[in-house]
Order: sequence, then C-alpha cells, then structure tokens
Amino acid sequence: MNNQGNGKCPIFHGGSTTKDSSIDKWWPKSLNLDILHQHDYKSNPNSRSFDYREEVKKLDFEELKNDMHEMMTSSVEWWPADWNHYGGLMIRMAWHAAGTYRISDGRGGAGTGNLRFAPLNSWPDNTNLDKARRLLWPIKKKYGNKISWADLFILAGNVAYESMGLKMYGFSYGRPDIWHPEIDINWGPENEFLAPSEQRYDDLNEPSTMQKPLAAAHMGLIYVNPEGVNGKPDPLKTALHVRETFARMAMNDEETVALTAGGHTVGKAHGNGDANLLGPGPEGGNINEQGFGWHNPSSSGNGKDAVTSGIEGAWTTNPTQWDNGYFDMLFNHDWELRKSPAGAWQWEPKEIAENKKPVDANNSNKRNNPIMTDADMAMKMDPIYRDISLKFMNDQDYFSRTFARAWFKLTHRDMGPKIRYIGPELPKEDLIWQDPVPKGNKNYDVEKVKQEIKFLNLSIPQRVSVAWCSASSFRNSDLRGGANGARIRLLPQINWQSNDPDELALILPQYQKISEKFDVSIADIIVLAGNTAIEEAIEESGHKVNVPFKTGRGDASSEMTDENSFASLEPIADGFRNWVKEEVKENCEEYLLDKAHLLGLTAPEMTVLIGGMRVLEANHGNSSVGVLTNSPGKLSNDFFVNILSMDYKWEKVEANKFKLISRHDNQIKWTASRFDLIFGSNSILRSYAEHYAQDDNNEKFICDFIFAWNKVMNADLF
Repeated sequence: MNNQGNGKCPIFHGGSTTKDSSIDKWWPKSLNLDILHQHDYKSNPNSRSFDYREEVKKLDFEELKNDMHEMMTSSVEWWPADWNHYGGLMIRMAWHAAGTYRISDGRGGAGTGNLRFAPLNSWPDNTNLDKARRLLWPIKKKYGNKISWADLFILAGNVAYESMGLKMYGFSYGRPDIWHPEIDINWGPENEFLAPSEQRYDDLNEPSTMQKPLAAAHMGLIYVNPEGVNGKPDPLKTALHVRETFARMAMNDEETVALTAGGHTVGKAHGNGDANLLGPGPEGGNINEQGFGWHNPSSSGNGKDAVTSGIEGAWTTNPTQWDNGYFDMLFNHDWELRKSPAGAWQWEPKEIAENKKPVDANNSNKRNNPIMTDADMAMKMDPIYRDISLKFMNDQDYFSRTFARAWFKLTHRDMGPKIRYIGPELPKEDLIWQDPVPKGNKNYDVEKVKQEIKFLNLSIPQRVSVAWCSASSFRNSDLRGGANGARIRLLPQINWQSNDPDELALILPQYQKISEKFDVSIADIIVLAGNTAIEEAIEESGHKVNVPFKTGRGDASSEMTDENSFASLEPIADGFRNWVKEEVKENCEEYLLDKAHLLGLTAPEMTVLIGGMRVLEANHGNSSVGVLTNSPGKLSNDFFVNILSMDYKWEKVEANKFKLISRHDNQIKWTASRFDLIFGSNSILRSYAEHYAQDDNNEKFICDFIFAWNKVMNADLF
C-alpha cells in the first residue's frame, strides 16, 4: 500500500483513539466535565462490590512487614541497592508519593497510588522511582488485593526507616488505589518540566505570590529546586521558598527542618553521569521499555552510573543508619559550591577528615565527599531554621520524635480523621491536624427534635442554606470539612462570606437551645433542620417523602480546630447557592465543577442539586437570581423547565448576570447567572437538564435530589 509519504497508517480505523479527535480540539473554550467523570467504575478492574478498606483488614500485617524488611537488603542485579540497602530509594518513593499534597485544595498526596500514572510517574523529580515500584512488585503480587499500591508505597518508607534504626510514630492502612490518571489536579501553567519559576509567581522574590493552589516551585518538582531558586544557589533565598512551599503542604518551621534533615540522614543523591543523555520518563518511553523510564546509555546505567537528580553524593557518614550525622556534618564543616559529575550545583566541605566521608555506595574500598543541597544549607544559614537545627543537633531523641511525628503527618495528611485508620500500628494520640470530633449522641427521639425545629419558624431557605454551608465544606480530596463537628459555628467558618454570617448569628443560637434541651449535637440539628425543610418543600409539591437521616454527629470545640488550616477551605464561589466573590469576573462555572468534584458528585448529581437548590431559594444573601419558578419553596423541576423554555430569550446584563425576557410581551421575567445558564448552553449539562424537565420525571427529580443531598450531608460520616 502507498502511504503517500505522509508516515500515517493508510488504513481507515473506525474508532478514533487519538487526542486530536477530542471536543477540546475543536472547541477549546467549552466547559470540560471530565473532572466529574474520572475514576468511573468502568476503569476499575475490581468488582463493584469490592471494598479495599474491608479487604485490607484480612491482611497478615506481620508477614507483610517481614517480607518488606527482607526486601530492603536483598539487592538485585538489574538495579543494585546502594550499600546493599534499598532504604534510601524506598524513602524517596514514599516521600514523593506523599509530598505532592497541598493544603489549599487538599489534592495530591499518597492516598490514591497516583504515583503509578502520568504525570507523576514521569516527573523529573521522580526519576528512577519506576525502579522502586518494580522492586515492590513481587510483594504486591504475593498479597494482591489485600494491599494497595498506595499503602505499599508509604509502608515501604516506614519499613525503610525502621530497618535503619528509627522508631516510627505509627502507620495506617486503608488507602484505596485509583485506576486512571488524575485529571483534576492543576499542577501549574507551564508547558515544559522545570520551566523557570517566574511562570508560577507574581514576584519570584516574594514566595507568597506563588499562584494558588500550587505548592511546588517548578513543574515536575515536589518541593524546591535542590540547586537553588531557578538553579542558582542562594541558601537564604532558597530558605524563603522552602518555608512557603512547606507551609502550603501544611508544615510549620520545626516540621520542615525535621523532614529535611530526616530525609537526608539516610540515602544519597545520584548524578554520576550526563543527565542530558537520559531517555524519556516511563510515559514517553519506547514500547520495548515496558514502562521503564530514563534509559541511561552510560555503561550499566545503574549503581555507580546512576543519574537521578544530577547531584551526586550522600549527606552523612553512615547513610544506612538513623543517627545525628546530618547535623554533625552540616554544622561542623565549612562548605563551598562545586559541580557534580552531571554538572549540578552542590555544596561540599572545604576540608573533611577521611573517616568522616561516607563510603562509596558501590565500592567499600573508596570514600567520597559528602554533599549538601541549597535547601540543606538553608537549614544552617536561615536564622529560624538554624536555631531549630541546633536544637535537634543537641537533642537526638527530640529530633527523632519530631521527625517521626512529622513523617506520620506527611504520609497520613490526606487520609482524613483518625476513625478511618486501619491496622495494628495506630497511634493513640489525637492530633489537631486530624480534625478530631467527639462522638455524638445517637439515641434520641428524632421526631421530637424535628417538631422542635419546626416550632422555630425558620424558613425553608434558611434551614437548607445553613445545612448546605455546613456540609458542603467537605473535601473528598483529603476528607476534611463537612457537617460533622459543626465547625460552621466556630472560627474561621462562622465569618466566611459564603456562609452568610449575619444569618448564622440568627439561626445558630436557636439550634443551640434545642441541642441543650434534647442532648443532641448542633451538627445533627443543622442537618436535620435542612432535611425537614426539604420534606416540607416536597409536601408543597404534592408528595410526601421522608428524607433519610443519620444520627451521631458530634460538636467540635475551638481547641480541636486549627483555624489556620481550616482557612484554606474557604470557598471563592459556591455555584450551588449562586454566589461568587466579586473579584471572579469570568468562567465562574469552573468553580462549580471544582466544588462538585471536591464533594464527590457526578455531573447528574451536580445538576439535580442545582435545580433543587434554586427552587428552594437557597441562594446566598436571599438573592432571587436563578430562582426560575413561580412557586419558590416547592421542590419541583421548574428550574429546568424554565431554563430550557423557548418562551424566553436571554440577554447579558454584566459578566455574571443575565435577564430572561418573555418573547410574548418583552418583559423581564427572571434573572440568572452563568452558574444557571451553563445548564442550557453546555450540551452535556443540557441533556441532564432536559432529562429532569420531562413531564414524566418530576418524581425522579425529587428522588435524585434527595439522594444527592444525602450524599453531601453524610459525606464525612465514615
């Protein structure tokens, strides 16, 4: 066959498998709903009844850990271990799995096993972690469905530290794997890895100006450039970026120093070769590479020839032992800049005794200079970091305990509350970053409480809005927020603009009185009040349905609440209540998708909730925008009927406000926002709106609304 020299297959294929055929190619500004469709059951090879959190409880935990300990010192020829110990490699893998977590939107982290997929599996910062995963494969193969990759990655780091002499703080199983790359995470605006940092900062000299929700200094890095800001060594400048980056990952200064020092107490960096000769990462490799990346053409390509970060050397004299060698090395030597064999900037001691040098990782008869990165030097030169480092240097036990706790936080930050922890190594202590909530009373007369709520004479919109604001703070990304704990009555949530603080000041004291009278939590009352309001709205529509309700929520206290941490949960917009901050001028519907995704909603669930919330008049600030019904307070499908009706035409008033004008008399009938109009303009969302607008689907609309409402109200009841 003649392919006419264009290099394309001459055979016509019926099904297109290329990205060039996507809708985005032709209409790049269209709203992409894929974020709500990812991780569908169709991509999961397990049966729909499979529950990993139940399956892992059947695991022989002791046998698994014994196998992991044995693997640490069982070096293989195809990727030999440094000093015959894989600890450093496994710690780096665990760290890089967990270290992508950012507090701003709760995304990233180790909770999904996403290190197996692009883009993370091919980030420059993750070079050669594909080898660590292959080393773990025999163990994963043996224990199968009883251990997820997500759990295995973190367990490998814990076992590595244990095998080197550190007493760990604890470990929890229970991280289920995903089976498809995450498309919902914004990793940055760059089109290439390690692009200059200026693209993600308004002012590179002010690290706090890094664009939100980003946390790392470069595309493709976990934290900061080890050579310095934009590859230019300057420890004091690097310190500022380290501080901002770690703060965005929920770490304070002491935790930052502990993690930096503890991570570099063991293992080594690899840069003994030309990094420019490395092949592409796993996702871009040739088919015969079979998922291996960064092919190294220099002799063996591993061991003494390995190139990873480009920096070459170990940080301590004994890189396979947990000790105080990091601080001893850092403070008891003078350092100067040198280049690694791969051409990377690194710090090396001006003078050092031979017996202080670490033994070569592959030749026990040879010793090499230790190294420090620019971030390591920041631990010595930044005044705040220096004081903390000296404290650790003078108290090894305190350093070990602080690191173990910080490591536990790093690797468990996105697992949610302590009640979700599984396994034999669970710490007993309650930690504030776990967002503790006391158990609530489950045994009370729900009907009596419902009647008491009705006596308050609060409107349907008031009760629905407070319940929504309380529960919809939940983030499925890191399992934080939600109605349990009733933190809507505490700082900072009680002052959030999105929560209508003036309304809360009127309503919450009334709920408090019911709480005291019936010994029931305010958290339960908030949700139950919302449910009763919906039941009344359903009755107004001619139906009678009880909205299911779960008891037992508790009320958190201010002492149980990290105000700074919870501040990151404050929304910029809430499309479900037709509200957006004034500074958001365009494409506010993107915020609706983001919130729906963080709530774990599907596109149809998002749609039915919008339709219900509008006719229930649950808008922010009692706004009438988008309330497209002549019977507000009645749970009906009127929103969809009227948004789709050809009896009206739409005209733009301003960026996020439109008027609906009758074609018969040219009078303004209603107003609406972009949050509303998207359900008529986007072809996919319009199909859902049409479904619920049908004459035969009004009852289905009510049932689906209740289901989606309960999903949000109960999202944090684990």
